[in-house]
Amino acid sequence: MNYPFTLPKLNYAYNELEPSIDAQTMEIHHTKHHQTYIDKLNKALETHPGLQSKTLLELLTDVKNLPSDVQGPVRNNGGGHFNHTFFWNILGTGTAMAEGFKAEIEKTFGSVDQFKEKFSEAAMNRFGSGWAWLIKNAEGKLEIVSTPNQDNPLMETPNAKLLLGLDVWEHAYYLKYQNKRADYIKAFFDVINWEEVEKSAE
Repeated sequence: MNYPFTLPKLNYAYNELEPSIDAQTMEIHHTKHHQTYIDKLNKALETHPGLQSKTLLELLTDVKNLPSDVQGPVRNNGGGHFNHTFFWNILGTGTAMAEGFKAEIEKTFGSVDQFKEKFSEAAMNRFGSGWAWLIKNAEGKLEIVSTPNQDNPLMETPNAKLLLGLDVWEHAYYLKYQNKRADYIKAFFDVINWEEVEKSAE
């Protein structure tokens, strides 16, 4: 992802994730919320030609060293663009975990159900807006974390790997689930493309 940043196309139709995520939410989330992050990010970088050659990942992992006037826009809007692009990619009509990855989940969390429970807790306990993540940390071990707003774990640990991410901003679910975040989190597990998750773990 390089400047000027553009909205990525989805690998599925807006209604393809129903009933877990409704078509109206998907369309608004993708074409309005995500597009806004991109527009604001591009605007912030207009006056910084020296930063325009950097990839989005390079900008995010070095955000603390950027000029002060772009640190906030890159963290918030660059993070929003990166996180949403990642999120769209790990969604799909739902695939089963490969046996090797399932064994790694079971070794770390005890069982797939226990993993889902701990991931759901991270998503539920994120106060306000933010994300829940499954990552492979710097030591190469699976770990569940959460971040506020549009932050992601790579901002603090660039050599970690993002495997799975769940957007728990209200705009991601409110049209269908209103204040029932737990129902949205439960439905999320039905539309994970585990093949993409496992690719990131390699």
